[in-house]
Amino acid sequence: MKILVYGINYAPELTGIGRYTADMAASLAAAGHDVRVVCAPPYYPAWQVAPGFSSTRYAKERSEGVHIWRAPLWVPARPKGARRLVHLASFALSSFPVLLRHLAWRPNAVLSIAPSLLNAPAGWLVARLSGAHAWLHVQDYEVDAAFKLGMLKGTWRKRMALAIERKLLRRFDTVSTISAKMVEHALKKGVPQDKVVHFANWVDTSAIHPLDLRGQSRSQLRAELEIPAEATVVLYSGNMGAKQGLEVLATAAAALAERRDLVFVFCGEGPVKIALNAMCGELPNCRFIPLQPMDKLNELLNLADIHVLPQRADAADLVMPSKLTGMLASGRAVIAMAHEGTELFNTVAPRGVVVPPESLEPLIAAIDALAADPARRERLGRAGREYALAALSRESVLGEFESTLRARCADAEPAATALDLQQRDL
Repeated sequence: MKILVYGINYAPELTGIGRYTADMAASLAAAGHDVRVVCAPPYYPAWQVAPGFSSTRYAKERSEGVHIWRAPLWVPARPKGARRLVHLASFALSSFPVLLRHLAWRPNAVLSIAPSLLNAPAGWLVARLSGAHAWLHVQDYEVDAAFKLGMLKGTWRKRMALAIERKLLRRFDTVSTISAKMVEHALKKGVPQDKVVHFANWVDTSAIHPLDLRGQSRSQLRAELEIPAEATVVLYSGNMGAKQGLEVLATAAAALAERRDLVFVFCGEGPVKIALNAMCGELPNCRFIPLQPMDKLNELLNLADIHVLPQRADAADLVMPSKLTGMLASGRAVIAMAHEGTELFNTVAPRGVVVPPESLEPLIAAIDALAADPARRERLGRAGREYALAALSRESVLGEFESTLRARCADAEPAATALDLQQRDL
């Protein structure tokens, strides 16, 4: 099949949606499909365009069997409110003519990735004009999250945005999302049940795997960060943005500053990194490091004795953090912050520790208890690894997705497209 993927984020971004979109596209190409991608230059999560790429010029490249077209965009240093909307709109506008160029290619499927939902109308239009299957994959309900997190405000704005979102979602042939709770959310927004697909995020369980605690790579990373061999490492790795609620982890690190047996490692980039550094960066029990390259990711995840996954209470049911897959696959104990009944709670609770979002004392108590109980950490880590192998492996998730995509494109009734009608008139 000829598959056109349309989304703002793509490799070589090391975290978040871009990494998953690139992995999906490469997997489809490896399965024999002709895959093209329209995306932006890499900028996330640092919120600056990566060296070697341009924010003002169009570019074309090929990677892992995928043809990639990059459209320029504006990247704000402080992505809040109106600035974030302008940022997303700049890509939607600049990428539209690039997307239209692929009409003549006549794709069988157009996969639009949200965020950003601002791209979705163009993806849907190109699918309709070319007779392709219109598929929208929702990684994050950005409209709900933006209002709940206070990035956007106003009752009438919220009603209008949600109405537009509902109308748009219902127009696609397929709407997929990454968790059971997010599937329920799509149904509540009026998407017919036969159009909704559960397409979970995944992890390469051969690339991310437990290392021997005495392994050289792990001790080398500890040595670089000057972490004592006997210390328990509490690790957060990923985007440092508003949705993560990282302030509570920084506060916990400050509260435990006298504990020489605990070291907190914050790995990542994002808008709140400066504030976090100001809160605890100078403390002897804290280390701040940049995102690690993919070939160092397994070493990083195995540095942890305890992974911590904070989350804002008001975004708890709107997102399913993508970083959880690697945490579980690494075979290390996980503490997540989630409300009972949410997808995150249901995933972590049987094989980890869950505490309420933004709750300092329960978080400190959970860290303290796991730090004192290596046997429990090992038991929880083993359970997380087993779950990753059974339910989150790259092969099973992407294999099922590819089969579903083939079936839905095959089931689509052929229809005369605008291009067909135009050619008949000529």
